[in-house]
Amino acid sequence: MAPVIETRDLTKRYRGGQLAVDRLSLTVPEGAVFGFLGPNGSGKTTTIRMLMGLIEPTAGTARVLGRPMPRATRAVLPQVGALIEGPALYGFLNGRDNLLRYDAADPAADPRTRGARVARALDRVGLTAAAGKKAKAYSLGMKQRLGLAAALLQPRRLLVLDEPTNGLDPQGMREIRSLIRELASDGTTVFLSSHLLDEIEQVCTHAAVMAQGRLITQGPVAELAAGSRGKLTVTTPDPVDAARVLKELNIAVLETADDHLTAEPPPPGTELAEVTAALVAAGVRVRGFGVRRASLEDAFVALTGEGFDVAG
Repeated sequence: MAPVIETRDLTKRYRGGQLAVDRLSLTVPEGAVFGFLGPNGSGKTTTIRMLMGLIEPTAGTARVLGRPMPRATRAVLPQVGALIEGPALYGFLNGRDNLLRYDAADPAADPRTRGARVARALDRVGLTAAAGKKAKAYSLGMKQRLGLAAALLQPRRLLVLDEPTNGLDPQGMREIRSLIRELASDGTTVFLSSHLLDEIEQVCTHAAVMAQGRLITQGPVAELAAGSRGKLTVTTPDPVDAARVLKELNIAVLETADDHLTAEPPPPGTELAEVTAALVAAGVRVRGFGVRRASLEDAFVALTGEGFDVAG
């Protein structure tokens, strides 16, 4: 199957010389929940704006649903639901009337079933009870939900979400993740931009990592994490002594706390049993010991040498 999104050397340079996206070559397979990952300012939103035909690239090409963008905007966008840089809402209208306006602006929408579509979209994002409340009184999280409801008014082949859980509480974030999985199981390809590593790891099948406008890596989430080494964790009331023993074994200690420490895995040729024995022999009280599997955070740090906000 042809990729749902495909870019080749996509580049955006703004006036003044700022290079926002640098020769991006990206492939989003059909049916994927694709995480577009990177710190704030890494070029994610600029890329999405080019994919949606909102701004022209400086160089390179972008194809969405097999059609060139922005040239095929009119043919492509009716098949795409999008939430980019927060929803544009009429503050003086309530949530339901906002969606009715959105639906009425869609020339392909049947006006006879408009009310049912709006009710269904409100229910899917958990806003039925607040549908009669004016949008200007909505919290940031409620506005995000209403914007997502607008993107879901019609069945879409592709859903593009830019930081969809921004402003949501933990329960709201879980609900949106569940909705994304449901949409994917129905056959919708979801392109999800986020700076939250744990969000991407929980919901996405594939991911790409951006940093300073450039693509660092892309592929299935499991493969990206597997390409990085995990972390050795030791739970002990004697973290200082444990750190000393690990350093003597040429194991780099990454973090020390009151009751545990984190370190790099043992070097090749050193068995975990040897490490445990050395700790016990030195009088360290070991209450927990093991190697935690590698995560997307580990992969990102290994690839870029830096970390970024993993919890919001």
